[in-house]
Amino acid sequence: MSELASPPVWHGSAGVLDLPGVTEESWQEEAYRRGWGDGLPLVAPTAARVAAALTALDGIDLELGPLPPSGLVPTRESFAANAVMAGCRPADLPVVLAAVRALQAPEYNLHGVLATTHPCAPLVVVNGPVRGELGVNSGTNCLGQGTRANAVIGRAVQLVTTHVGGARPGVMDRATQGGPAKYTFCFGENEEESPFPPFSVRRGFAPGESVVTVAATEGPHNVNDHGGTTAEDLLLTIAGTMAQPGSNNVYVKGPHFLVLGPEHAATFARDGWTAEALRDALWERARIPVSKVSEANQRQFEDWGVVPDGNAYTVSTGPEMLHVLVAGGAGKHSVWIPSFGATAAVSRAVPRA
Repeated sequence: MSELASPPVWHGSAGVLDLPGVTEESWQEEAYRRGWGDGLPLVAPTAARVAAALTALDGIDLELGPLPPSGLVPTRESFAANAVMAGCRPADLPVVLAAVRALQAPEYNLHGVLATTHPCAPLVVVNGPVRGELGVNSGTNCLGQGTRANAVIGRAVQLVTTHVGGARPGVMDRATQGGPAKYTFCFGENEEESPFPPFSVRRGFAPGESVVTVAATEGPHNVNDHGGTTAEDLLLTIAGTMAQPGSNNVYVKGPHFLVLGPEHAATFARDGWTAEALRDALWERARIPVSKVSEANQRQFEDWGVVPDGNAYTVSTGPEMLHVLVAGGAGKHSVWIPSFGATAAVSRAVPRA
């Protein structure tokens, strides 16, 4: 049994924590005893592994500010150590860096989303050629298990906010129930099967540019429509899925996402619909009748400045808050992903040396 070579620490000024007597075999118990990780096994961040991971950041500025609530600024070593623990390969680190940069944008509201009782987690959407370079899954089961890049990139983002930011469950992270997306929530857009321009291009980035978009969201809500054969059929089902009074997007507003399966997307395109037209139509149709909201909640909504539009409440503040993209494989399913509300969708280019 060989002892571990001084793993870098992510929350100290010295940058290195000596763990005398800790071996590869005893590392997991030591990490758990110290309150590190997400409950799953962690790769030991030895000095050698961290140094190897840092090769991917050669020539790239870290450009990260203090992370709430701790106020600590990740060093290159602490950032890499968290990526190593998540299982990242060196090539994954620039994507993780782009995601962490994005969630540090003021409009993302990192402090708020780390401390809320809402079960939100960092949604990470990857666009561009980096998907193929890293093997990011954008097709069948792309929101599920089985793909290393999806799993470790999303997990690394979560570990950085936990270890550097200090958002430990039950301490700063006050989620009432939480959700499995808090382990990892990363996927690629299926640009190859999408009838629409890539999501990143519609957000102002150049075609062929690798981009990461983040938002603080819930897990996906399935939209099952096997019978619909027209865009109008699908719109009715999707609008009904979105029109739920328990969503934060009804009263806190903020962004939400519609991830169309390729088969549903193809139906919309065949019937002449663009992503923008779909977004606008769902804004008009996804309404919650006032009668479906309790009087107590109507009073609460009014206290927060939320009033119905006529006899119904809207989902968020306008059509521009719904982000439409395509991902997944065969099957007549799509997903709606509501958000924490008090957040924003933020995109950043993946840095290159």
